[in-house]
Amino acid sequence: MTSMPTAVPGEHEPQQADALPPITMIGPDFPYAYDDFLAHPAGLGQIPATEHGAEVAVVGGGLSGIITAYELMKMGLKPVVYEADRIGGRLRTVGFEGCDASLTAEMGAMRFPPSSTALQHYIDLVGLRTRPFPNPLAPETPSTVVDLKGESHYARTIDDLPQVYREVMDAWNACLEEGADFSDMNRALRERDVPRIQEIWSRLVEKLDNQTFYGFLCDSSAFTSFRHREIFGQVGFGTGGWDTDFPNSILEILRVVYTEADDHHRGIVGGSQQLPLRLWEREPEKIVHWPQGTSLSSLHHGEPRPAVTRLHRAAGDRVVVTDAHGDIRSYRAVVFTAQSWMLLSKIDCDDSLFPIDHWTAIERTHYMESSKLFVPVDRPFWLDEAVDDKGEPTGRDTMSMTLTDRMTRGTYLLDDGPDRPAVICLSYTWCDDSLKWLPLSPNERMEVMLKSLSEIYPKVDIRKHIIGSPVTVSWENEPYFMGAFKANLPGHYRYQRRLFTHFMQDRLPADQRGIFLAGDDISWTAGWAEGAVQTALNAVWGVMHQFGGATDAKNPGPGDRYDELAPVELPED
Repeated sequence: MTSMPTAVPGEHEPQQADALPPITMIGPDFPYAYDDFLAHPAGLGQIPATEHGAEVAVVGGGLSGIITAYELMKMGLKPVVYEADRIGGRLRTVGFEGCDASLTAEMGAMRFPPSSTALQHYIDLVGLRTRPFPNPLAPETPSTVVDLKGESHYARTIDDLPQVYREVMDAWNACLEEGADFSDMNRALRERDVPRIQEIWSRLVEKLDNQTFYGFLCDSSAFTSFRHREIFGQVGFGTGGWDTDFPNSILEILRVVYTEADDHHRGIVGGSQQLPLRLWEREPEKIVHWPQGTSLSSLHHGEPRPAVTRLHRAAGDRVVVTDAHGDIRSYRAVVFTAQSWMLLSKIDCDDSLFPIDHWTAIERTHYMESSKLFVPVDRPFWLDEAVDDKGEPTGRDTMSMTLTDRMTRGTYLLDDGPDRPAVICLSYTWCDDSLKWLPLSPNERMEVMLKSLSEIYPKVDIRKHIIGSPVTVSWENEPYFMGAFKANLPGHYRYQRRLFTHFMQDRLPADQRGIFLAGDDISWTAGWAEGAVQTALNAVWGVMHQFGGATDAKNPGPGDRYDELAPVELPED
């Protein structure tokens, strides 16, 4: 299913003269134009020459950490990156043992909306290409099968599905208009009309912070039918079923649909992990203090520091970092970009690192589970024309992108041309559906998935096309993550605001400054790489400010405009 139709044409459609501007994930909580900040020729700011070469610890080598380190290096600081596992975080691309190196699987982030404009800045910077991702019913997806309650429907567009699916989509669109001023907010975001964005959102935050996604549907006159709500949960919009999000705050969902984060997705050719890896090796043309040819890799002699095991404060407003090798270093500034639960479990932390209400926000962070399993196949056999019982061609693909209420939930077909080996994501699941797979080995998971898919495609022998062992991930079982991504529950807005605004440290006592939070779970758009980028830029501004630096007056940073754009503050009493 797709989300609310908009007036913006697709990438390959002609732009109409009266079309609205393209959308970007700039809000609505903090409608700061990060893409304009990055594109400005004045750069992100500068620090006094007396501070050049000063070390700043960056904990976590995911996208947020690498961007933070990269931009601080360009300013003349010396980032010291600590990484417990591998560079990339949840931008994790893996190969298949014994198969062609071009065959890869995206274990974490695999699809990115065009509205991720700050992310796109870095994708373009390192010379990566993107291509359409085969989401259900997307224009570039050859076909989609929706299989619910044992009944399958083949479709190339939503018009090929039974009328009830159109009714569900219409109900969702009406629900958004009725309860969330969708068109008005979407237009305000496109036009970057900050006063209007803030007017609409402030009212909705106060009204809806305590409401679940499911409760929001139930309150709508458009969704009085349980059957419609059930189908919507199983098939959903954009990327598929959203029933695993039903317990989450409706504010989380509105942030996604307002900014079209769940539409028009593109994948990174060759794998998303190339982005942080290329930034790690990149030698910036414009760099202060360091000689030309300097990169993050060269500053670290090729490898980041190991896992952080302890963080504590010391005299002189220093933050002391102990790593897994027993090395102890102190810093005037530390940027923590790993998932925040690490501060509660894997890292020994002083209570004095953060104000008590920030600790509460970290403890209350709610992460969603997620699992995937991929197999390599000899070719994109699913594009073969299917035949009926008499051997006659049907005009349909042998197999399709599949949404189902069976164990697999979402099956994605990924190819790089008709005569090349290809990859199937046999299953992509979240939350309770992900936990069902947790005790099973990769091969056990594959067997259950193949059995489930054989009930949808009884004439298709998927197994005979498999050319290698499956690869799988359950993010809730990954020791340095313990979950796929944050998703706020009802009542969590205040917690999220504390974490997002933590980079504004002039408001903190002097002895609680110096450690900055970043990463997508600190952002308002958790689960999207754009949030990792935006919070990295917040942290860069915060560190620059702490070292006495400033932005150019023509390119004010997120901290410079904070008072104007600050997220609405709900009462505590």
